[in-house]
Amino acid sequence: MSGGFTYSHLVYLVQSIGWTLVLSALAFVLGGIGGFAVMLARISPRRWLARAALVFIEAIQGIPLLILLFIVYFGLSVYGYQVPALVAAGMALMVYSSAYLGDIWRGCIEAMPKPQWEAAECLSLSRWQSLRLVIIPQAMRLALPPTVGFLVQLIKMTSLASVIGFIELTRAGQIINNSIFQPFLIFGLVGVFYFLLCYPLSRWSQSMENKLNVSNR
Repeated sequence: MSGGFTYSHLVYLVQSIGWTLVLSALAFVLGGIGGFAVMLARISPRRWLARAALVFIEAIQGIPLLILLFIVYFGLSVYGYQVPALVAAGMALMVYSSAYLGDIWRGCIEAMPKPQWEAAECLSLSRWQSLRLVIIPQAMRLALPPTVGFLVQLIKMTSLASVIGFIELTRAGQIINNSIFQPFLIFGLVGVFYFLLCYPLSRWSQSMENKLNVSNR
């Protein structure tokens, strides 16, 4: 008969939180870089580039993240590339994040009042200078709440990496449960840890959104 939940099991769960944060940070940073490129392409005056970015966004948003994980992890192995679970999960989440962040940021850029663009043109600024010096600094204020909100979702979505064997918080819970079979206790603790990770960010996002609404009034 298997033993009960011990202190070593708790330590194992806590340590796995670190890998959840590593994967979340990897996906968010790389996805942010990709998302910025997608945003620039989406608002480009070159119609072919804007349409290509739109196709990319709609394609990625229309595919479940789980399928992306399978494509990267198992698909690449078919061609002889043995990708570590962390790399595969990071790549899939990066692509997924870049589509969503690019779309979020594109909406914030396009929400800027037209007079801001006209004022930049009056100063003889190029389009890139207008974006960098005038539009983007103001759009960042609008983009911060939804960006933090997406980060909260991203942290929770890292749990899907468990299906390809990456040992983050959810996978660690599965491993422990397979040995002692106490699902209510173990996955209850896993849920508590996710809550502790996500709740402060959710409150921060809501606070920024409330401040933004008040200032707009």
